[in-house]
Amino acid sequence: MILFFTSPIGLGHASRDMAIAEKLKKLKSAHNEILFVSGAGAFNLIYNNSYSAFNLYKPINFYLHSGELKKPFTWLIKYLLYYKRCKTAAEEFLVKHDHLIVSDEDFASIAIGEKMNRKRILITDITETRFTNGIVSVLETRLNKIMQRMIDKCTHVIIPDYGNNSDNLVYVGPIVREVSADRNTLRKKFGFNKKTIILSSGSTDTGIHLVTRSLEAYRRLKTKMDIDLVLAGAPVEKLTYSSDFRNVGLVNNLHEYIYASDLVISLAGRSTMDESIVYGIPGIFIPIKNHFEQEDCAKRLGYKYEDLFKIERLIEEKLDSPGRGITQANGAEKAAKLILQSL
Repeated sequence: MILFFTSPIGLGHASRDMAIAEKLKKLKSAHNEILFVSGAGAFNLIYNNSYSAFNLYKPINFYLHSGELKKPFTWLIKYLLYYKRCKTAAEEFLVKHDHLIVSDEDFASIAIGEKMNRKRILITDITETRFTNGIVSVLETRLNKIMQRMIDKCTHVIIPDYGNNSDNLVYVGPIVREVSADRNTLRKKFGFNKKTIILSSGSTDTGIHLVTRSLEAYRRLKTKMDIDLVLAGAPVEKLTYSSDFRNVGLVNNLHEYIYASDLVISLAGRSTMDESIVYGIPGIFIPIKNHFEQEDCAKRLGYKYEDLFKIERLIEEKLDSPGRGITQANGAEKAAKLILQSL
């Protein structure tokens, strides 16, 4: 059996883990099971895609105001308490399940797996965090050293990016789910008759600032362009809905909506960005300000937080850049083969 411990902070970890699981099911014999451990929206996404899953984790939220990360040190302390609870849950679970641990940035399961001398594979984009600065960063620096030691002791570390392998680090390229049909078939299925924008709000109301500004820009552009907008993600309580766009909510196949669209607008989450890159669909990705991981991800595609204030011009420019179809190799199969070799 393969145990996927999937971070429940956002939906991106769940999405790429399912991409790997899809490949595992094709590559391995049927009697080997795949079991997920996660929580919140990530658990729902995994479970709704017919995987066996345990809802063990309750993630914490960032402190946000107008798209800017606030109180990073307070959040870090809350994360440490959350991490402690996750370790307790992971230990109780792993006592009953003696199988290969595959962790997607769930360091609680890595820590417990190390304690139990279990074989561990980590999937991660980052090898250190940078949420704090100044004197309060002393604690984070210490935590980064602990995290690096855990990374060094893993059997393999799968990185969904391009780079040179070294020690236990294996670069496999972007990991995304495969689509079930060609683009034209999916467009007909979803009723995409015009140039269509997918606006992804994520699994919480974290992206409310981006959703609000994007809708304002869309309504102005709609007066001169024949376009549609589809909002996908969690219900955003602060948003006033109207009939000039579609709201499909949290769908289990957002990747296919993105592949069938003409433009995707999202926060700078790694998974959605990788889907845009691999599927060849133009994207606009606005990071949460002061969120180091999102700012780093956005920077690699030329975006920054301030682009939020010129979203209308960006939408118009990107809609003039047609999609190119699948343009990049998918790293899911490489990751799956590495996991199978470790069984």
